[in-house]
Amino acid sequence: MTQVANWYERKFDFSFSVELHPDLCMRLRGTPARLEEVVRECPADRMLQAPHGKWSAQEHVGHLLNLEPLWLARVEDFVAGGRELTAADLSNRSTDEARYNRRALEGILADFRRSRLEMVDRLEQLDATLFARVLQHPRLKVPMRMVDHLFFVAEHDDHHLAIIWEMIHE
Repeated sequence: MTQVANWYERKFDFSFSVELHPDLCMRLRGTPARLEEVVRECPADRMLQAPHGKWSAQEHVGHLLNLEPLWLARVEDFVAGGRELTAADLSNRSTDEARYNRRALEGILADFRRSRLEMVDRLEQLDATLFARVLQHPRLKVPMRMVDHLFFVAEHDDHHLAIIWEMIHE
């Protein structure tokens, strides 16, 4: 039984200063290294165990990779302006269909690192004023600044890192 809170029941406080965007960019840049550290010594069979029909630890890694295009699309939503952020597929069908347990973990990690660095590099090109721009989050139904989006992504990363840690250390 997991001790990690259900993601969809999480509440978020976006009252922090927009000036935290460099800190959040560094946190996001560090996720691939933290993920690699968590899974480094884990035997492959342990990474592939799927408890009770849920995702394996390796599928959680793949899920992080799967969401990178969404996170980058949302950054571009902020750049373009508009009213609402790109919606996520809440069924996570693409993660289920990707069959990450049939892929080499090293390849998934490398693809995640490459995708994440693409997003962080894009963020570092942007004018600092964009981090305060506000769009509506489609699921949470709250206004969200770009800096809030970065926090949301970082929290999502940590949520899955905690699940992976739990799964491979139980």
